[in-house]
Amino acid sequence: MLPVELTQTVLDLPVEDRLELARRLVESVVWPASLNAAVAEGIRRIEDVAAGRTAGLTEEQFRSALQ
Repeated sequence: MLPVELTQTVLDLPVEDRLELARRLVESVVWPASLNAAVAEGIRRIEDVAAGRTAGLTEEQFRSALQ
């Protein structure tokens, strides 16, 4: 498990810096080629929501989609 101090330091970073760190961490993992495109698409979609280019789901919409 990560030390509490490291976790808190990362969570205190601005959104853009946390997204860049998340991108780098995901890219540092060796993925099978078929997953690379899916991971890249997931990161792109997260960035779109964080940047306001795409509206995210409300909690109600998210829970409805799970059913």
